[in-house]
Amino acid sequence: MKTTNYLSYLILSIMIISCTPKEEQLVIDIYETSASGNNLTKINNYSSDKNQDQSVQVTLLPNQKKQTITGFGGSFTESTAYLLNQLSKKNRDSIIEAYFGESGAKYSLTRTHMNSCDFSLSQYSYAPVEGDKELKHFTIEEDKDDIIPMIKDAMAVSKDGFKILTSPWTASPWMKDNKKWVGGKLLPEFYDTWALFFSKYVTAYKNEGIDIWGFTVENEPLGNGNNWESMHYTPDEMTNFVVNHLGPKLRADYPEVKILGYDQNREHLNEWVDSQYKNAETSKYFDGTAIHWYASTFHYFPEELQYAHQKAPNKYLIQSEACIDAQVPVWKDDAWYWKKEATDWGYTWAPEKDKPMHPKYAPVNRYARDIIGCLNNYVDGWVDWNMVLDTKGGPNWFKNWCIAPVIVNPETDEVYFTPLYYTMAHFSKFIRPEAKVIEVKHQDEDIMITAAENTDGSIAVVLFNEKENAKNIQLILNTKSVNLRIQGQAIQTIVIPSVN
Repeated sequence: MKTTNYLSYLILSIMIISCTPKEEQLVIDIYETSASGNNLTKINNYSSDKNQDQSVQVTLLPNQKKQTITGFGGSFTESTAYLLNQLSKKNRDSIIEAYFGESGAKYSLTRTHMNSCDFSLSQYSYAPVEGDKELKHFTIEEDKDDIIPMIKDAMAVSKDGFKILTSPWTASPWMKDNKKWVGGKLLPEFYDTWALFFSKYVTAYKNEGIDIWGFTVENEPLGNGNNWESMHYTPDEMTNFVVNHLGPKLRADYPEVKILGYDQNREHLNEWVDSQYKNAETSKYFDGTAIHWYASTFHYFPEELQYAHQKAPNKYLIQSEACIDAQVPVWKDDAWYWKKEATDWGYTWAPEKDKPMHPKYAPVNRYARDIIGCLNNYVDGWVDWNMVLDTKGGPNWFKNWCIAPVIVNPETDEVYFTPLYYTMAHFSKFIRPEAKVIEVKHQDEDIMITAAENTDGSIAVVLFNEKENAKNIQLILNTKSVNLRIQGQAIQTIVIPSVN
């Protein structure tokens, strides 16, 4: 009798176990870039380490959607385009494919300069003839050797296309109160001429088969220490120019072209959005705001970003320029880009009170930290500066050396894809335009995480672990989960295919 009862109990237990739903495993693909040597490498064995401490729970909340992504990318500067022309066709094509092709980073949002900038070979304007208020002599001839061919080559390999944001560093000197390339202000008598300049630029590029998506009104309107091309505005001066001149002109000629205000560092963001979005009349011509990161490449100013979003929740908020500045590129040494060695301009020149904002900090960490911090605080686009520079950090007429994600040596026809290139690709390749940033919950301050749901239903999650110790992660989405591991000093993009 006891044997019969035991068998009955055993059969009942087996039936209960077999009828209990199994925990559903989340299907994922993982791509990793790390100090240990991975460069956007697909990770096949991603199980968590059972000997490690308890996993960090990361919960994705796709029903809690935030901003819509505009895109990620870099800038078509004359310096970059000139360098590509110095390389063999094979290397030139490989770089274009790496940035814009399906096998590469798939850049979707780009920037270029209208007239010259510091990363030009010389100073020039499309309106060189003094007093030409009607711009009868307007010409983009300067761009036809370098910038325009590069843009066209990028368009040819880009399956989904990309947006182009254009920024002027200065008007022609003859339009300014100081008659110089550097500093000074636009004379009121040339406000309409300068507004016409923007429209003629759109027309000229259209004639080359290139559409301009939008403009920033002025690169760094607060100036750059009077070092290279610049033109100054106060917030209200820029708002006046847009509301009474540039806005009406572009709306009449090219209403689809966007206008973004400000275009400088985040510590002054509040006063600029206050001016732009003062009332309905001022707001109607501003499609959004552009920002830079040079106030600090360590601190990403979440309060200011949130303030700008709350001030105008339906407007663009785009990081339009960032780079490792005041630093000569390190050639073919991936480890350096993960080390706490790089400085920025502020490390030497910032006022004493601002020095904590400019510590030595690893270049990869700066990019990953800032992009994730921006995405988690309503920024919808992030644009790097030069796509390609040489081993000196130029060419640059002012000798304002910087680092780009791709470094080349034209003399030997060599190309170096730094870890910064792969860092950018972790976002641009997998978080596509029109994706929605979604809420993510986790409790570990040692890691940074952001996530977005693409229009095809797939979800891209980017993890950044700048610490040296690996982390076990339990990634949870609805009723499914997966255990994985991210090693120290690593970035991972986790792609969850659409379940639809």
